[in-house]
Amino acid sequence: MILDAGFFVSIDRGERRAREFLTAAQSKGRQLHSTHPVLAQVWRNGSQQARLARLLEAIELHPMDDGRTVGSLLARAGTSDVVDAHLVVTAVRLSEPIMTTDTADIERLVGALPGPRPVVHAWR
Repeated sequence: MILDAGFFVSIDRGERRAREFLTAAQSKGRQLHSTHPVLAQVWRNGSQQARLARLLEAIELHPMDDGRTVGSLLARAGTSDVVDAHLVVTAVRLSEPIMTTDTADIERLVGALPGPRPVVHAWR
């Protein structure tokens, strides 16, 4: 499962539902993923973000090393959010579904994919 910034914010705020989801995923051995650009959206002051720091120990972060693919997807979708496009490209590469608070934007990007399309789940 690929997690977007909305899930990170939920963890950072200490929301019970996010903690329960994380606990359930870990108990089932489910690998959780996100991207460095998503982390950049939410990381502000590590000394005040202990919950978020703990989340980072439980997920695999992926670098943005596919700028041409991301840019091409943005062009096909007619959008400009590099972070969302990279999240979608990463989901395709890993064959993982996406958990997002931004379903409309993510669905637009997914709809512009020429090949396999990840499943999009709404968070919240």
